[in-house]
Amino acid sequence: MQALANVILPVFLVIGFGYVARWRNLISDSQVDGVVWFTQTFAIPCLLFVAIARLDLGQEFNWRLLVSFYTGAVAGFALGFWGARLIFKRDWEDCVAIGFVALFSNSVLLGLPITERAYGADALAPNYAIIAVHSPICYAIGITTMELIRNRGGRLRDSAARVFSAMFRNALVIAIGLGFIVNLTGLPMPGVVDQALDMMVRAALPAALFGLGGVLYLYRPEGDLRTIGFVVALSLVVHPAITLGLSYALGLSTEAMRSAVVTAAMAPGVNAYVFANIYGRAKRVAASSVLIGTAGVIVTGWVWLQILP
Repeated sequence: MQALANVILPVFLVIGFGYVARWRNLISDSQVDGVVWFTQTFAIPCLLFVAIARLDLGQEFNWRLLVSFYTGAVAGFALGFWGARLIFKRDWEDCVAIGFVALFSNSVLLGLPITERAYGADALAPNYAIIAVHSPICYAIGITTMELIRNRGGRLRDSAARVFSAMFRNALVIAIGLGFIVNLTGLPMPGVVDQALDMMVRAALPAALFGLGGVLYLYRPEGDLRTIGFVVALSLVVHPAITLGLSYALGLSTEAMRSAVVTAAMAPGVNAYVFANIYGRAKRVAASSVLIGTAGVIVTGWVWLQILP
């Protein structure tokens, strides 16, 4: 219970502050949108840029870590896609959106603070290695699958152009790419820029968690409860279970295993709803899965922390 009280609940209290503030009309929808826009467009991209620019790529980009995490993620996408089709009889485009919900863990807003509180700030390097390729891999899978299905009978070149355009308009992908450029080239950063970036980084997670609470207030779990339960189970149970099993099988270090499993055990991220909203598909399933899954992490996250060495 100590892990629940000391690690998970403080994170959810900050989310709760945002939820209650919106519920009691202390802030408006437009103000919530402003907080989310600031964090998603500026603060979190700064955090990812700094983390990737300073990451020891040779040491932290461990193929065993990435295989353990992303095999579970891709399995979640495949199970979500085919489960939506074969069990719940959804159309193909809905299936892609539902699969994306099971694919996209909330690696930044939940994975980072819970890992940090559980194992300390020095334990975050494997998290950043996962996050460095998280948006590019997940969006590449989701957008490519959706565009191929929507463009059935069309030219592959048109689908490829839309995939490329959608990927490189994403602020997180741009920030990660710039971080890699600085890291690989050894480009020196002026001290004043480093200090400014550090100020933005300190604001990123608290503001993002507060904004997430405000956003979750807008989501209502209505209908599709069997589909939502299925997707949440894939996110909170199946993905981390596959990751844990592969971590042991591949001989992953304890530190890397912790980061991989904790990140895999996080609820679907808000980007899952953003993806569904972009394509206008399975929006209720995506929104409600984010809400219910985030609440579920209070219990399942504690369980996974007890299981991990």
